[in-house]
Amino acid sequence: MSTGILDLDKAWNGLKAESAVQGNLDPVTLLAPWAEIEKRTREILERVKGRPGHIFNLGHGILPGTPVENVQRLVDFVHEYTASQV
Repeated sequence: MSTGILDLDKAWNGLKAESAVQGNLDPVTLLAPWAEIEKRTREILERVKGRPGHIFNLGHGILPGTPVENVQRLVDFVHEYTASQV
């Protein structure tokens, strides 16, 4: 049975160079401790480094009960990480 989730690298390999890819962080991750959120986010950002067209986002919407602080910290982390890569 398919989960409907496509590996980021496989998705990119099947697209034209001018295509964008959005998403890739499981929203359940935002319920984890910060160290796990940062680890999974960093893994995604490392995989897309140097590839134009990636839009960091959750794979789905924010789940009920997700700590707002985790969402805010995630946004700050992605901005800081990507700014340091240019």
